[in-house]
Amino acid sequence: MSRKIRILIVEDEEAIRTGLIDVLIYHGYEVDYAIDGPSGLEKALSGTFDLILLDVMLPGLNGYKVCDRIRSGNREQAVIMLTAKSSDEDIIEGLSLGADDYVTKPFSVAQLVLRIQAVLRRSKIGISQSDHIELGENIVIDSKNLSGQQGNTPLSFTRREMDILQYLNTNAGRAVPRDELLSKIWGYAKNADIETRTVDIHIAKLRRKLEPDPSQPRYLVTIRGVGIKLMSN
Repeated sequence: MSRKIRILIVEDEEAIRTGLIDVLIYHGYEVDYAIDGPSGLEKALSGTFDLILLDVMLPGLNGYKVCDRIRSGNREQAVIMLTAKSSDEDIIEGLSLGADDYVTKPFSVAQLVLRIQAVLRRSKIGISQSDHIELGENIVIDSKNLSGQQGNTPLSFTRREMDILQYLNTNAGRAVPRDELLSKIWGYAKNADIETRTVDIHIAKLRRKLEPDPSQPRYLVTIRGVGIKLMSN
């Protein structure tokens, strides 16, 4: 008999936490919870969870710091951040620390369940990968170590950023639609009714790391009405 998928909820608002526990148990998940940052971090580091739902505004230790500590110990741990902050800067901070996705409050329970299912499904998706990606004359990316060099400047990437680069590199002859990236990289079912700017934010982050001028992208080029195309030269 296969074990149940284990989810840790780190949320200090009792009404939200209780609702999430009920919904996730109803969907067949095994659920544990913590009500503040320090206890959430302790459980995350000592337990084995398939997914962590992590609120940003936590007492004792905020969600950003908890996520950073989790990632320093386990770069593959799946994390979805729950946030009342919806500005790009706040979302980028969470994603930059390695969160797989974010959900802004107030959220639809149905949308959250879709996000959870997608992130859990993501680990089962195989992507044809190349160990090295070269862009232009001075960018070399090492996919296995989530790192690279731009001339003499070291580069570092999150697992999700590298997945995007690898998929775009595998499909370098064409522009990849946003919906395809959501399906192949994030694991969302095709045609799922998902409202997210995750793809746009990740592409913007990658442009800031790789492009000489992010406002005039040379490598990660948007083909209007089609998608994103990776240009090696």
